[in-house]
Amino acid sequence: MKAVNIQKEHTAALIEKEMPQIKTGEVLLRIKYAGFCGSDLNTFLGKNPMVALPVIPGHEIGAVIEAVGDGVPEHLQAGMNCTVNPYTHCGYCTSCRNRRPNACRYNQTLGVQRDGAMAEFITLPWRKVIADDGISPKHFALVEPMSVGFHAVSRAEATDIDTVMVIGCGMIGAGAIVRAALRGAEVIAVDRDDDKLALAKRLGAKHTINSQTEDLHQKLEELTQGNGPNVIIEAVGSPATYRTAIDEVAFAGRVVCVGYAKTEVAFETKYFVMKELDIRGSRNALPEDFRAVIKYLKQGVCPVDELISGIYRPGQAQEALSRWAENQGKVFRILIAF
Repeated sequence: MKAVNIQKEHTAALIEKEMPQIKTGEVLLRIKYAGFCGSDLNTFLGKNPMVALPVIPGHEIGAVIEAVGDGVPEHLQAGMNCTVNPYTHCGYCTSCRNRRPNACRYNQTLGVQRDGAMAEFITLPWRKVIADDGISPKHFALVEPMSVGFHAVSRAEATDIDTVMVIGCGMIGAGAIVRAALRGAEVIAVDRDDDKLALAKRLGAKHTINSQTEDLHQKLEELTQGNGPNVIIEAVGSPATYRTAIDEVAFAGRVVCVGYAKTEVAFETKYFVMKELDIRGSRNALPEDFRAVIKYLKQGVCPVDELISGIYRPGQAQEALSRWAENQGKVFRILIAF
């Protein structure tokens, strides 16, 4: 079978791989769409320290069940559309024991710490397969990244009395905007791209700020009566946006960090104490986040096709990643169609 392989820095190619053999308790999936995410781009650029090359990327999956092995429950049947929870958990580390398997100390995400799903077929334990014929395989490929944004809002414990600012309106930020709006919060979306901000409005943001052309602090003073947002979700991963989150969040506010900064970040730590901040990390997503995204997508109100920046064939993976690398600010998600 064919698979996409990131072989070395700036090099992706189509390779031949043996067909996986289904085992007891496993499901064989025929991959229809697999998404490239930011971690895959960093792998391609040689900036992902968690990946050992070569690697098959892909953990944003839209598939069809090809076959089921012995011991698989009857609710999973051949022909069903599905996606995958791409994380592993050990069951005994402190995260797992505290019912937060998404942050398992020994997690291995598909396409990062182990080969991923950007291939024609893949086998997985049945518990990792989430099937629902109410969603197409193409749209199923958007569920995992949106779930990461949904999870960040859960970590923030955002409700209808909160003002939530989301910094970064990429795919994960888009998920955070949707979830915060669904919870009734007043959402402020911040980005440097007007097209992304326009889409953020359609996803539920009440206010948008272009941080490149507008005075962010002044706008926030106006929108929050000088208090600042009481929840800020950082979904970019740069020193500047991390500092902005700490500087602009309200006293007694919550900051949720999703993005990975590539360099060290210097903070005015006095704000941690003066504001008595809750600063929380957010990693991956929980099963309930996947269920919430699926429920939302089935409502048919999400402009899903606007979240797909391009669809390429497997043999065009090099072209797709190179184009993304040249224009990173304009891309939501790139899908590979098998």
